[in-house]
Amino acid sequence: MSTIKKANQANYSIGNLSKEFDITTRSIRFYEDQGLLAPTRKGQTRIYNQRDKVRLKLILRGKRLGFSLAETGRLFELYDADKSSAKQLSSMMELIAQKKNDLKQQLDDINAVLIELNDLEGNCQNILTTLTN
Repeated sequence: MSTIKKANQANYSIGNLSKEFDITTRSIRFYEDQGLLAPTRKGQTRIYNQRDKVRLKLILRGKRLGFSLAETGRLFELYDADKSSAKQLSSMMELIAQKKNDLKQQLDDINAVLIELNDLEGNCQNILTTLTN
C-alpha cells in the first residue's frame, strides 16, 4: 500500500520550486537550514515532496503577512505535534490572535501617519498658495 502511495506522490527539485514560487534556490536552502523544510536526499540532490511544497507556500504567505520565520516554524511545530490536541490548537489560536493584534496595531499606526501626512500636505499647499498669490 505505501509503495502505491509513494508512486503517486509528486516530487519536486529545488529548481522546480524555485521557478514555481519565483524565489532563489538559496532561499529554499535557507528555509531548509532553519528546519522549515525537510527534503529527502538522493546523493547531493534534494527531493521535495508535496508537504514541502505546501510548507514553502505557507512560509512565503506568512512572510507577506508579517510572520517571522520563527513564528512560522512554531506554527509548523504545533501542527506537526498533534493535529487533534486541544492544547496544540489553543496555542496555535493564541499565536494567530497575537499576530492579528500586531497587524491591527500596525494598521492603526499607518492610518495615524497618513492623517498626519495629509494634514502636513494641506498646510504646505495652503502656505504655497499664499506665497504664490
